[in-house]
Amino acid sequence: MNRPGRDDDPDRLYTLTGGRSTPDSDSFDLVTLVVSECDPSPGMQSEHVAILDMCRAPTAVVEIAAELRIPVGIATILLSDLLHAGKITVRHPDAGPGHLDAPWNSVPDSTTLEKVLVGLRNL
Repeated sequence: MNRPGRDDDPDRLYTLTGGRSTPDSDSFDLVTLVVSECDPSPGMQSEHVAILDMCRAPTAVVEIAAELRIPVGIATILLSDLLHAGKITVRHPDAGPGHLDAPWNSVPDSTTLEKVLVGLRNL
């Protein structure tokens, strides 16, 4: 199966998002959990179908992007489409009583994220 990848043609990514470069919703960050609320319907974009299938159990945005082999920004645009259509719900992790002083949603530097992405792809 040929899947989009990090070095994918920019024209394909442009087509996936309909030319949009930002999501219509600010509901997503790297650790936001996504859950499908319905089965895919005929005629849906293949990436939307893959997301709905993948998210039968709560799945983090970063995991979705890694599995689809697309940039996180593109994944959030696709997720935003599904959220507005009512096909997914999102859940933000709770910091809970034992969290550290750093905010739960602080993002590591891009080098660390790149290493994690490479590690996930090697699984």
